[in-house]
Amino acid sequence: MAKLYEPENVDIHYAADDRLTTAIEEWQRWMRFERRCSGHTAAAYGRDLAAFLDFIRDYVGKTPSFAILQKMEVTDFRAYLAARTQEGIGRSSLARNMSTLRNFFKFLERNALLSNPAISVIHSPAAPKTLPKPLTREQAFNVIKTAAELQEDSWLKKRDMAFVVLLYGCGLRISEALSLDVKDRPKSDMMTVYGKGKKERVVPVLPFVRTAIEEYLKERPDGAPAASPLFIGARGERVNPGVMQRQMRRIRDMLGLPETATPHALRHSFATHLLSGGSDLRTIQELLGHASLSTTQKYTGIDADRMMDVYIHAHPRAKK
Repeated sequence: MAKLYEPENVDIHYAADDRLTTAIEEWQRWMRFERRCSGHTAAAYGRDLAAFLDFIRDYVGKTPSFAILQKMEVTDFRAYLAARTQEGIGRSSLARNMSTLRNFFKFLERNALLSNPAISVIHSPAAPKTLPKPLTREQAFNVIKTAAELQEDSWLKKRDMAFVVLLYGCGLRISEALSLDVKDRPKSDMMTVYGKGKKERVVPVLPFVRTAIEEYLKERPDGAPAASPLFIGARGERVNPGVMQRQMRRIRDMLGLPETATPHALRHSFATHLLSGGSDLRTIQELLGHASLSTTQKYTGIDADRMMDVYIHAHPRAKK
């Protein structure tokens, strides 16, 4: 059983022989430094691969190796998907599992380690198409207010409030907010954010966002050194996403909000409220850091009627 260190402070164990373990290490480095995957994404891929290798070990009764992976047939891959389904894994997770396997097997093939065409025959289950569920303006304001009431220590109250204000006020992903250092905090009406694939974008910052962050930093017990993480835990370490997700669950329980009220819902809300306030899709696309406008359209819940209304009111020929 090989144990490899993954980003996000997670130890992931792989059932693999020495040669396969070495290949996994190379694959992980390739994802991080060549594909520039985030630590969160790389860790998710690692957990998917570990689950697959655990299944293979139990399925064939041997430690997974190149030879075993080379001989796998279509029925074997389908048996894996069936086993994951029986474990209660949803269609979205199954689709990601297969994406991970294709990614890994293609890496092995490109590096002339093995080639197994059987995996290309397997079709991933279609992920359910769901629209994001943003909070209402009132709900978003109540989340901000409640975030400052859950902790006992004053500086932690202000940390949680600054965090939700940053997500809602600037439309940041949770990973983007938690990866910031003190020196990266907004000092003017604009700030630079590094999103997926380290893609840089600039977002506007309202005064209430800067104020919330500065008030939190003033009370931080460590003095908030410039090189330290912007959001830290009680022991001074960078806050794990799970901590803030747990705080959001407490907030939604207190406010009676649905399970869709997650930290990411604040990003949905940022986009949706901008749109309803008159902002255009292209601007929102830039603010969110989306590569495709179609992603933004889905993100903000735009339907055909809304698009037609914008078209009729904007196109010069439609006004005649």
